[in-house]
Amino acid sequence: MDKKYQVVWAKVAGDDLTNIIEYIAGDSTLNALKILKKIKEKASNLYHSPKRGRVIPELGDFGIFQYRELIMPPWRIIYRIAEEKVFVLSILDSRQNIEDILLKRFLNL
Repeated sequence: MDKKYQVVWAKVAGDDLTNIIEYIAGDSTLNALKILKKIKEKASNLYHSPKRGRVIPELGDFGIFQYRELIMPPWRIIYRIAEEKVFVLSILDSRQNIEDILLKRFLNL
C-alpha cells in the first residue's frame, strides 16, 4: 500500500498564491481562476509522491537539501516533507531572483 501524506499550506504560501491570482485577475478573472485551479491541483497531488519534485538548486548550492520544488512555469511550488506531511511553503515566480527570496525566507537573513 502506498504511503499517503497530508498536504499543509503555510500562510506565506497562501499569501503568495493570493497575490499571484489577484495580479492575474487584474487582466483576466477567468485566467486567474484557471491558474488557481492548476496550482492547487499540482500542490494537492503531492499527497501520494512528494519526492517527485527536485531539490531546489539555489539552496542545494548552500548545502540545504530538505526543500523541494515542483515547476509550473513560470511558478515554482516550494515545499518540504516532514514525517507524514508535505508543507507547501511558497509559490514563487521564477522570473524573480529566487535565491535571494528563498534565503531570506528560509534562513531569516
